[in-house]
Amino acid sequence: MSTALIESLARYEATEPQIHAFARYDVEPALLLDAALEFTGATGALLRVPVGVKDIFDTAGVPTERGSALYAGRIAERDADVVRNLRAAGAVIVGKTVTAELAFYEPGPTRNPWDISRTPGGSSMGSAAAVAAGVVPLAVGSQTNGSVIRPAAFCGVVGFKPTAG
Repeated sequence: MSTALIESLARYEATEPQIHAFARYDVEPALLLDAALEFTGATGALLRVPVGVKDIFDTAGVPTERGSALYAGRIAERDADVVRNLRAAGAVIVGKTVTAELAFYEPGPTRNPWDISRTPGGSSMGSAAAVAAGVVPLAVGSQTNGSVIRPAAFCGVVGFKPTAG
């Protein structure tokens, strides 16, 4: 198992009870993929890097519930393009990060890792909190109206919104 994955799991176990950054953290699939990447000698810019994915992006075979009871138990059939590209670069998707309901409505239970009495802000709250807590070095969010940059600023991490196209 990679050092990065060991550290991710340790930080998840230490911080998740307080900050609730993840809707789900999938240890077994991450361990299997990490071992397969090591065994096959795969290459890639993100080889064996643990990554969290906001729970609005489909991840094949994993529930994508969008923070809403409307989608409870919905299993994605295929990866969203961003997830497919991360996997192609060798990333290990460790779990789905909490989002506000449908990335817009009711905020999730996530707390700011620097002060759990405070919000991490915005719909990509779980992604920013997971990075700030050191659970993952990289997480995917989505930006509509400050949904990445606000939580990043609140949590003291970098939020990046690339241009379209």
